Amino acid sequence: MKIDAAARYRSSHEWARKEGSLIVTGISDHAQESLGDIVFVEFPEVGKTLKQGETFGVIESVKAASDLYMPMGGKIAAVNEALGGDPSAVNKDCYGAGWLIKFEPTNPSEWDGLLSAGDYEKEAAAH
Repeated sequence: MKIDAAARYRSSHEWARKEGSLIVTGISDHAQESLGDIVFVEFPEVGKTLKQGETFGVIESVKAASDLYMPMGGKIAAVNEALGGDPSAVNKDCYGAGWLIKFEPTNPSEWDGLLSAGDYEKEAAAH
């Protein structure tokens, strides 16, 4: 299982990484391995504001469909349009080309409540 040490995590397997004033989010390596081959991603509308823990979309694989949860509250600034044509990028590079959304955080202090890479690794290994 690969972990991005620069990211923070939710126990529901979404990662968040600071990129300038935005937060980039995707699903963890553990999540993409569990799901199997990703076939579709449903994104939120750009400009939509969501609270921490709210569903921002759905990711579908050959095995299952899973809701995606906001790691922090924020306003959607971008979605990874490239995944519409090639959702398998999530499987190949979940921390890079397979990112899902970018958002402007509405409450930056929520960052401190996310799991560190080490804590997430321990939690994911236990499941």
